[in-house]
Amino acid sequence: MRYLNCFLFLSVLFLSAPTADAQYAKGMTPGMDSIGGSILTLKQSVDIALKNNLVVNQADLQSQTSKVQYDQAWGNMLPNISASASQQIGFGRTLNSYDYTYVNQVNTGNYGVSGSIVLFNGLQLLHNLQANNYAYGASKYDLQQQKDNITLNVILAYLLILSNQDQLTILREQADIDKRQVDRLDTLNNSGALLLLSNLSDLKGQYAGDEVNIAAAVNSLEASKITLFQLMNVPYKRDVQYENSVTAAISISEYQQSSDSIYRTALDIYPSIKSVDLRLKAYQKFLQAVKGQYYPSLSFGGGISTNYSSLAFKSIPIGIDPAHNTGSYVIGNGGAKLPVLDTAQLSHNEKISWGDQFTQNKNSYVGLQLNIPILNNLRARNNVRIAKINLKTAQLNATNARLALQQNVELAFQSMQAAYKQYKFFMDQAAAFAESFRTTEIRFNEGVVNSDVYVIAKNNVDRANTNLAAAKYTYIFRTKVMDYYQGKLSW
Repeated sequence: MRYLNCFLFLSVLFLSAPTADAQYAKGMTPGMDSIGGSILTLKQSVDIALKNNLVVNQADLQSQTSKVQYDQAWGNMLPNISASASQQIGFGRTLNSYDYTYVNQVNTGNYGVSGSIVLFNGLQLLHNLQANNYAYGASKYDLQQQKDNITLNVILAYLLILSNQDQLTILREQADIDKRQVDRLDTLNNSGALLLLSNLSDLKGQYAGDEVNIAAAVNSLEASKITLFQLMNVPYKRDVQYENSVTAAISISEYQQSSDSIYRTALDIYPSIKSVDLRLKAYQKFLQAVKGQYYPSLSFGGGISTNYSSLAFKSIPIGIDPAHNTGSYVIGNGGAKLPVLDTAQLSHNEKISWGDQFTQNKNSYVGLQLNIPILNNLRARNNVRIAKINLKTAQLNATNARLALQQNVELAFQSMQAAYKQYKFFMDQAAAFAESFRTTEIRFNEGVVNSDVYVIAKNNVDRANTNLAAAKYTYIFRTKVMDYYQGKLSW
């Protein structure tokens, strides 16, 4: 009897399937405190879902990753500067380079700063920067798409709750009417004024059927509430109330835009279309970056370094020896060997301090480095081939995204038109059956017709009223999908 309502329920479940498994992924997730008091508004529902939903958070993290990759691509264009320092102690037989003697221990150190910058490498760095910039922009649109999706899902889930509440209210009102008839006939029966006992039995059966329908409606209402909390990714609260005024301001009128105008608008604003377009540009730039591997690369570099040795020493003068033996001899009278004496500078060795060596031993360099690729295991060639395949894949994705968008808009538009026609038909049907039941109820109360005629008329009006209520929300649901494609979702 409420097949439209069932269809709406299944639709929301289908739309929320990617996020339903994440209900308790974070335990008591942030956002529960946002449910102020006992009323959960539609705006609160959307805000909590955007904050807690797993798919939205994953898209946000992916966007942050793309931002880091873009920052790194920018950083690759900056100079590469590094400093180094080493200190060593050598043991064993070691040659002292200052006096060419052997020692058993030496303490040495080397320190330096060097840097380089790429002057040209086939514009790989520039194209890679541009590609990552496009990829980062696409990731932001992917995040926006997920936010729009969850917003739509939450709105539909909230509308489903309101629809189920209205259905339950209608069923209880219908049960109240049958209960009054049962009480009236029971009173007549007790007083002996009831002409046909079957009239009472039929109405009791009718009332029992009403209670069955109410129990099913309560179950559907609770299930739709749980679905909303799954989308918000927070623990379920049974005692929460919902705003019935959400649909009060919505006027049920035929949608004005055509499917073609909706599609054209969606092409300009739909995040998924913008995302695939930016990814197409990114892969174009990635291809240009990879082609740069065919070209030579030119780098400029320079550096400064110094060293230290514990064996370094310097000679310090301490005076003059006027009678220094030169080691030469002359033959004097009588054939005696006489040493040759001369003046000589006296000195002693003194270790050179670490600070003096750091300053005195400095050396620097600048230079250019040219690398010409000749054969690199066909790596550059295969990288280009892979980049071309990725570009073709991105082109297919862009084409298919537009085709899928056009088809989805057309399908949603046709479903919306059908929902509006059904709503209008159910309005006419409900009005006709209401008048028929009004007259039948008067005749039944007067004893002109029996319970079988009354039950038929009652079932007709009940079915028409429930179908009308479901058709109202189905049409609102379909118009919200149209607003979604045009970026006009509101709550």
